[in-house]
Amino acid sequence: MNKSGLIDALQKEAGISNAKAEQVVDILFNAMSDALARDERVEMRGFCSIFVKDYKGYVGRNPKTGAPVEIPSKKLPFFKCGKELKERTDY
Repeated sequence: MNKSGLIDALQKEAGISNAKAEQVVDILFNAMSDALARDERVEMRGFCSIFVKDYKGYVGRNPKTGAPVEIPSKKLPFFKCGKELKERTDY
């Protein structure tokens, strides 16, 4: 399912217009993105939690030349599946 599929499902389930459903999905995604940008955790019980994880810098290698390359530290969003979702998807 992609964003448009989610909008269609919301429109049918809630009985609202396509524009309103798109607005609701945009508000949800923007609120989640803003929270992650502020280093806050997004948690939906039973479904997932998403948080920003710090990764330390390290020395890597250029695969073509073999020369060492300094990889800087970074922050990336990390998705952790909830227990109920795990149980629903694990046959």
